[in-house]
Amino acid sequence: MQTISVQKPNAPQPPTFTSINEERLHRKQRLAAALRLFSRYGFDEGIAGHITARDPETPEHFWVNPFGMHFGLIRVSDLILVNQEGEVILGDRPVNRAAFAIHSQIHAARPDVVAAAHAHSIYGKSWSSLGRLLDPLTQDACAFYQDHSLFDDYTGVVLDPQEGQRIAQTLGTNKAIILKNHGLLTVGHSVDEAAWWFITMERSCQAQLLAEAAGKPSPIKHEYAEIAHTQVGSHNLGWFSFQPLYEMIVRQEPDLLE
Repeated sequence: MQTISVQKPNAPQPPTFTSINEERLHRKQRLAAALRLFSRYGFDEGIAGHITARDPETPEHFWVNPFGMHFGLIRVSDLILVNQEGEVILGDRPVNRAAFAIHSQIHAARPDVVAAAHAHSIYGKSWSSLGRLLDPLTQDACAFYQDHSLFDDYTGVVLDPQEGQRIAQTLGTNKAIILKNHGLLTVGHSVDEAAWWFITMERSCQAQLLAEAAGKPSPIKHEYAEIAHTQVGSHNLGWFSFQPLYEMIVRQEPDLLE
């Protein structure tokens, strides 16, 4: 009997770059797109919230949305570059002090992290008030199983880098952290990944709030939650899950690339 071999298609992979400028532009385009998506999903709350992307040439510097500019209006050209002292070195708008205090410490503590996302989304901040980690109630929530932390010491708006350092220490090597009475923060090896983890974590908070309001939900067993985590919680899957959203928002709002 003849054996027919079926060639499996190559799994999608993050892009590689031929120059620093090409990689920088890519990160900034993804950052602007992520902010537009956060606006579309209602994650914007006045002047609150920020997404950062480490600069590929100067890793201690990061690109971030300017303070007080609506997520839904941000273009690549609006992004500002901030150094390790919190000074704006490229751009003509101010930086959110809380963005610097939190994100600078996370980027310093986690050399593997390219991007970090934080916003005051409605279900994330509602869940954070309970002071609990998410349970593995759904396959999607298993992306965070034993891979997120709880920072349970709210002391007001984070303006002191030392407070940001404590948040970074509590985050540890995880992909996400619940800031009690505050909201969610996620990180990734790409802007795409960090943004996707925030989007799906927000929805996981919503799902658990709805399930607990309706009754007593039944969590996935530990051994199966661990397996699901390896299937839905990898860096590459986080990156890939963002790609359809990026294509959609760029096609519908191409001005974000300006």
